[in-house]
Amino acid sequence: MVSTVQNIAIDCTDAYDSARFWSRVTGRPLHPEDGPGEVETQVMPAEGPVLHFNQVPDTKAIKNRLHLCLRPETSREQEVQRLMGLGAAFVADHREPGGFGWVVLADPEGNEFCVLRSESDRAATGH
Repeated sequence: MVSTVQNIAIDCTDAYDSARFWSRVTGRPLHPEDGPGEVETQVMPAEGPVLHFNQVPDTKAIKNRLHLCLRPETSREQEVQRLMGLGAAFVADHREPGGFGWVVLADPEGNEFCVLRSESDRAATGH
């Protein structure tokens, strides 16, 4: 017997605003019944588990122990710029010579996530 991941729960102080940010990041819609003021909202990806946002009273205090890693359709560099334009904050640069590595950003609630190289970035370097 095994378990299936149903959703990834993300604590935040404003569930609806957080879900709207991640909806723009992923290009996927919010659950059709979710709206402003909801204490739980969801982003519905085409594949994989639902992103479920739980409104909690406390703010983020330390580094995430679990985070999302994104593989963009465009280049990593273009996606980092797009995400920062949506409200993400730059956290750390782990890019290496030759195009390897990743960039760590944070969503408007401070939750860290990584932007990996795209498939086209990987193909250009053979890795």
